[in-house]
Amino acid sequence: MIASFEDRLLSALRAFNHILHALLAIALVLASIMVMWEFSVAVFHSVEVNNLAHGFLQALGTLFIVWTLSSLISAEINYVQTGVFHVVVFIEVAMITLLRQLIVEPVRTATAGQNVEQLFNPWHYGLLLASLLVIGILHKLVTSSEKKNQEQDVSGTRLSSTGNRPLL
Repeated sequence: MIASFEDRLLSALRAFNHILHALLAIALVLASIMVMWEFSVAVFHSVEVNNLAHGFLQALGTLFIVWTLSSLISAEINYVQTGVFHVVVFIEVAMITLLRQLIVEPVRTATAGQNVEQLFNPWHYGLLLASLLVIGILHKLVTSSEKKNQEQDVSGTRLSSTGNRPLL
């Protein structure tokens, strides 16, 4: 009786999880469409006011958001197909976010109309660069570890779960 209850509970949780992932996928697609619309409007507006340099940099910041959404959509596809979610996706999203801040914030500073010395905070940019360095090192460590594990899986040298013979 308890086993059948646990089976029904697990089945219900799996179904609910599938629904959540479907909603998440739809939300990611809608967000991507809205961000691409924002990109188009920014480009059109910059052409309209003949301020292409500023418009290009603002649009580039918007494209970084599209890049983030694309990474999340790829991760969702991978999760739905394999049931595995790789931590490297979060690291890549953090890297993209930091790169976006390094590009967009100087544009905001330059177009704010105030004194650049008042708006520019070297500590802030130093922390952004240090964070980017740390996340870059973390990304390298995680991806090299994943690559090493994949190579071991392909070569067949990993031991089976019993530990007494290699997997073929």
